[in-house]
Amino acid sequence: MSFSKWIGAAIGWSFGGPIGAIIGMALGSIVDNATDSGPLLGERQAGKKRRRDPYRQPTYQRQRQKRSQTKSGDFEVSLLILASVVIKADGVQDQRELDFVRQQFTNMYGKDRANMAFRLFKGITKQNISTRQVCIQIKQMMDHASRLQLLHFLFGIAKADGLVTQDEIKQIYTIAGYLGISSRDYESIKAMFYNSTNNAYKILEIEKNVSDDEVKRAYRKMAKKYHPDRLSHLGEEHHDGAEEKFRQVQEAYEHIQKERGFK
Repeated sequence: MSFSKWIGAAIGWSFGGPIGAIIGMALGSIVDNATDSGPLLGERQAGKKRRRDPYRQPTYQRQRQKRSQTKSGDFEVSLLILASVVIKADGVQDQRELDFVRQQFTNMYGKDRANMAFRLFKGITKQNISTRQVCIQIKQMMDHASRLQLLHFLFGIAKADGLVTQDEIKQIYTIAGYLGISSRDYESIKAMFYNSTNNAYKILEIEKNVSDDEVKRAYRKMAKKYHPDRLSHLGEEHHDGAEEKFRQVQEAYEHIQKERGFK
């Protein structure tokens, strides 16, 4: 599949609003095959500043009032944009972070699709992105479970170089707020990437002094929240990422069980 045909097939609601504008600019920086005349790249003006696609913005406006089910392509594009924001948060694009993004996309989508996504990613990283505007669009259009998965991936990027800077933490926290993710959910996912004595409790979103029954209730609640079935609409390619969060919830519960000695 050619690059332009992949783009046309991959994107749904993200081909509109501020995300659509970012995609258009990124496409404008990509040299595609001269024979490729797909609907998104047939006119090379797609990436020029202030040039509006005749159907891009209206599409976003029509969908704005009704959250549609997020498709894999919409999640993919949202992830690329937010990944570029986090990678640039500390002023340095570390190669290990870039490699992490490429490897994760390869694991999820396969080598060919990952290569196409990374071509788009390079064009995205060259832009000055309004994090707030992008996140508002994602919040309006993307379900909560998918937004949590985005946050999980962003922490993985930040930790890919072995050192999470305060600038990266601040940026991810800001993104979480704009995405409508609660502070408890933010701390839960953050705890999955850092070792501390209270990590298991943070993952389950409870205090260390709660009763055993409250621990059990919290586990059932978090297992439901992070169950892989909640991301089934994104396709099989996101199953492993969904399983990772679910596994960490289980491990947190088992750790507390062992520590307290209850069954």
